[in-house]
Amino acid sequence: MYNSGLILEGGGMRGIYTAGVLDFFIDKDIYFKNNYGVSAGICHACSYLAKQRNRAYRVNVDYLDDKRYASFYSLITTGDYFGADMLYNIIPNELYPFDFKTYDEFEGSLYAVVTNIETGKAEYIKLNDMNEDIIYVRASSSLPLLSRNVPINGKEYLDGGISDSIPIRKSIEDGNKKNVVVLTQPEGYQKSKNKLLPMIKIKYRKYPDFVNATAKRHINYNESLGIIDEEVNKGSAFVIRPSENMNIGRLEKDRDKLKALYDLGYKDAKNSYDDLIGFLSN
Repeated sequence: MYNSGLILEGGGMRGIYTAGVLDFFIDKDIYFKNNYGVSAGICHACSYLAKQRNRAYRVNVDYLDDKRYASFYSLITTGDYFGADMLYNIIPNELYPFDFKTYDEFEGSLYAVVTNIETGKAEYIKLNDMNEDIIYVRASSSLPLLSRNVPINGKEYLDGGISDSIPIRKSIEDGNKKNVVVLTQPEGYQKSKNKLLPMIKIKYRKYPDFVNATAKRHINYNESLGIIDEEVNKGSAFVIRPSENMNIGRLEKDRDKLKALYDLGYKDAKNSYDDLIGFLSN
């Protein structure tokens, strides 16, 4: 295990790129002491640290035709486009069992980034017992407008990407002198202002700090990219990002496109392998 941080961006179904990267890491037995996941990134991190190769990919594509998994039927009937019971109960406990034992044996740490909708601020939750803490995985992955607020211990949470899409600052604050960052957008990407902000303002009008965090998300995101560039120049960060622009949306359901993006993640990680090991070993 490398005494470094691993940071996994979200991006909805674009996160299947990360699944490809992490499967390569499993093949090469590459693991990190401190891991940080946001939205889709935290979902894939769970399968990675349970050492269940191909699970993240299969969970993403095998149930696309099941209206309980990801559909407007689910959104209308449950309030969640990505069905919470399907994703966080039926799949991990019945259809594609999660290896809780192997995850529990992992000696490092995994943190889920969630957004407190009362404060609009990020909270970084260490996932100790996945049976109990999977609720934070759900919260981190609950997209505004497409999900219900997730109540936990008297607080309500949504998508961690709203408050901290790429938690490079947090990892540095935690003392990680080296960080590997897996992004789901190609080089040169800059986030723009949320086009759905008018709808956000209406639906979440009782949570002005959350609305404000959403309005500033693109600024925070682009600043994080700037910090990552600085860390790369200092030799303190290593980035793996899509080498091609695959034009895949957050709600993509085309299996061929998803398979191509997964394969690209695996290929990009493989092509980066020698440089990555050099970075981690130096």
